[in-house]
Amino acid sequence: MSLVEVQILAGALVAAGASAAAAIGNGLVMGRMVEGIARQPEALGRLLTWSLVGVGLVEAWPVIAFVYFVFANLKH
Repeated sequence: MSLVEVQILAGALVAAGASAAAAIGNGLVMGRMVEGIARQPEALGRLLTWSLVGVGLVEAWPVIAFVYFVFANLKH
């Protein structure tokens, strides 16, 4: 296995790990939102707004990892 192949494999594993971590993070954020709504239904609008901000922040990491993976391997 050449160095280029190892680098591509490592980048793919990093992107896959970031995606899996984001899926877990999104589940935690949305689960806490549902718990908050169950406890205090009148706070639905505020909880939904902040949970969507949280999901956006969590989703940024796999996108950054994927973009880094693509641009790091363009020269090969």
